[in-house]
Amino acid sequence: MNKLLKLSSFALAVVLLASCGMGRGPQGDLVGAEDRPEYNPQAVPYGMVICPGGTFHMGQADQDIAASMVNLNKQVTIGGFYMDETEITNNEYRQFIDVMLQDSLDVLGEEFVMTQLYPDTTVWVRDYTYHMGDPLMEYYFSHPAFDDYPVVGVDWFAAKYFSEWRTKHKNQANTDQGMAPMPQFRLPTEAEWEYAARGGRDMAVYPWGGPYLRNAKGCLLANFKPGRGDYYSDGFTYTAPVAQFFPNDFGLYDMSGNVAEWCADAYAEATVPITWDLNPVYDVEAEPRKVVRGGSWKDIAYFLETGTRNFEYQDSARSYIGFRNAMIYLGRSSGNEFR
Repeated sequence: MNKLLKLSSFALAVVLLASCGMGRGPQGDLVGAEDRPEYNPQAVPYGMVICPGGTFHMGQADQDIAASMVNLNKQVTIGGFYMDETEITNNEYRQFIDVMLQDSLDVLGEEFVMTQLYPDTTVWVRDYTYHMGDPLMEYYFSHPAFDDYPVVGVDWFAAKYFSEWRTKHKNQANTDQGMAPMPQFRLPTEAEWEYAARGGRDMAVYPWGGPYLRNAKGCLLANFKPGRGDYYSDGFTYTAPVAQFFPNDFGLYDMSGNVAEWCADAYAEATVPITWDLNPVYDVEAEPRKVVRGGSWKDIAYFLETGTRNFEYQDSARSYIGFRNAMIYLGRSSGNEFR
């Protein structure tokens, strides 16, 4: 009986192999699986710019005046990726909120959307003592005058949820058009952020390359606090509309100043020596501190430096922290594929 069973199994296997086409090629060659979808070179996503892969020295590019010792220099390689040209604006984030309120109430509930995802406009009052923040609390997110300003009052979780929604929103459109899905929109890693901020200039102190905060005409090159009690010398008292200052060599605006930006990484003082030197990321969920980079409209120049590390707690929304998205490039990271 066992012999008959073995013979029957062998015969079935022969039939299956024959029916599948044993060789798959005209001469029995190994030619790969058939009926694979056609894939064209990855297009640059709308609103993003190219950050070709490369190697750079991650870490402080100037004196560590705080003696923090948290960003010592280390050579790191980064794969090619795309990054939002500007910080996510109020009106872009409003599109997300509108969709959540219209289409997802049966899953999320209005209370979740309004309390967890809607920008916390009270930050304009709560972040500062004896400060007349009521007008900004009332108008900053709601009024069309601020549509092109960076969204603030969004914690790390909300920024992550926005990124997930943006991925689903884009890929649903791709599916409807018979196109292959795009990789995920996400928060940039800390290493990607620093690499992108320098725009291909190794050891650049600021995104514009030089060690100075003014250009040859004496104009400030970012929105920040250039002196004690001075918030207006750069032309803006609080935040500025995005892309008001010159971009860096990758075409990215406001990588220093305007608003600081959430990164994907958890924060630790010893991140640099313990992470790998190829696409490093410190993705420790149990750590509530998350990396914030770039400095903001209320910060002094030290926080605008490309090598300055900072953090905020993941559930904290602030009037000076926003975000932008990144997306990995699928393919050879030589830089030529982006041209």
